[in-house]
Amino acid sequence: MPRQNGISVEDMLDLEVMENCKLIAGFKGVRNTISRVNIMADPDILDWVHEGEFLLTTAYFFEKDNMKAQKNLIRVCADKKLAGIGIKVMPYLDSMPEEVLNLANELNFPLIDIHYSIPLSDIMMSTFKEIFNKQVSLLERIEKVHEQLMAVMLEGKGIEEVTQVVYENIKNPAVINLNFSNQTFEQLGNIDKDLRKEILKDVKEFYDPNNGRSRLKKLDEDKVLMDGKFINRMIMPIVLKDNVYGHIFTWSTNTPLGGFDLSIIESAATTIALAILQELSVKEVEIKYRSDFFEDLISRDPKRKRKALERARFFNLKSQDYYVIEVMSFKLKIEDDKDDEHFFEYLQDHINTIVTMVEDIMGYLSLDGIVATKLNGIQILLGFEEINPIENRLSEFNERVIKALKERFKDMDTKIGVGRVYRGLDNVNKSFSDAVKTIRTGKVIMDKEIITFNELGIFKILCQDFLTEELEDFYNTTLKPLVDYDNKKSTEFVKTLEAYFKFNGNLTRMSEHLYTHYNTILYRINRINDITGMNLDNSNDRLNLEIALKIKKLLSD
Repeated sequence: MPRQNGISVEDMLDLEVMENCKLIAGFKGVRNTISRVNIMADPDILDWVHEGEFLLTTAYFFEKDNMKAQKNLIRVCADKKLAGIGIKVMPYLDSMPEEVLNLANELNFPLIDIHYSIPLSDIMMSTFKEIFNKQVSLLERIEKVHEQLMAVMLEGKGIEEVTQVVYENIKNPAVINLNFSNQTFEQLGNIDKDLRKEILKDVKEFYDPNNGRSRLKKLDEDKVLMDGKFINRMIMPIVLKDNVYGHIFTWSTNTPLGGFDLSIIESAATTIALAILQELSVKEVEIKYRSDFFEDLISRDPKRKRKALERARFFNLKSQDYYVIEVMSFKLKIEDDKDDEHFFEYLQDHINTIVTMVEDIMGYLSLDGIVATKLNGIQILLGFEEINPIENRLSEFNERVIKALKERFKDMDTKIGVGRVYRGLDNVNKSFSDAVKTIRTGKVIMDKEIITFNELGIFKILCQDFLTEELEDFYNTTLKPLVDYDNKKSTEFVKTLEAYFKFNGNLTRMSEHLYTHYNTILYRINRINDITGMNLDNSNDRLNLEIALKIKKLLSD
């Protein structure tokens, strides 16, 4: 939606040179912006005019008895979004035809009757001078607003005051939404409840992940239906290091939006981006400091661990409290090569936001601890003075974290692996080891967002790193022949075996589940026995095959 800077048709009519001129049609278009003036000395000029121009001409070019040609001129100029036309009607015509005036009114296209005594060049020069003066004045106003914005940030007043400055200068509702901190600031003025509701709904809908508009890095400008009418809306992204950290919204509910308003929100976006950069820099240092401490705390190097224990008091961590470590991992819900390629970069751009969200929830629940980052995950150390309420408090904490991340990152899945609780800060490495095994194993065997070490069951044993070689050998001598047979013959014996354990050997239920005849299921069971060299009627063989299926999941991860 192009905008023009200049003066309105109404302003032009107020010029001294226009004293004897009269607006004769298109009255509703008097607020059209004139960015430049052109004189039509040749009808072919219509091929070269631009949006926002005001055309000066004489009725000499009007074919007196050709109503179609006259109306066509008006329609072409309106279609090209000219600001209006000034016509010397006299002495070429007694008056503009009624049909032409009606069309101009219909199109809200201003027609000014220029007095025959006024040179068109005088009007052009006076209008250009007024446009120039307004541009100078506009630049001065923009500079003052920029100084206001910088003063707000230098004084440490924050984004709320920036929103106020934007609102006071553009005279329209202003909303600033920061994605990285999940904060919204608004200055809506004296508007009714219904319009306020519509504005906030408009902001929310803009962030619908299905339309993808919120990821655009350029001005988004269009018309939206509000309060029963279409109004202009500007949305300026707040961009830093090629990433979008938020948006500034404004709507033309009070006054039209123009170049001045655009300059204001551009300046505000730049100011906020600088503030975000400063905040992110501080946050990155803090996170690195905590992450380094965490790495030292779980280190097997006695010197590093001892130094960490000495620094623990700075993080309000007491040596004999009870501690648990959680590990968080993330992935996109819909993965393709492109998403997979850019997900690590995407996560790094938002890791500070996630850390802040987790810390806010910890603060709300009065939980002591630290949040650290490593590669594409997050580690959380939580401390408790008493052991009894730990399970309930952990459950509430994790549920709040999952809910907050779902609301904030709709395209991302989160899993949390929870280690066992240990007493003493010097034992947190054990909880960390549990949490890593839980998140690694739980992602494979469980369709859950929050997984505790104790929920792993027999996998608590099977997931031990030192058992990998033994597990592979066990799998190769039990289940692998069946897997190889399926791959070679395109059969479904492994799938049938999984159903066997799922339904506790009930062949009827297996038949229903697999949409396969009972006799076929019976045949498959016999073939499984033959291929594996085992007998599902034997309890030891059943146990071995069931464990082998679980090992298969681990090894395929």
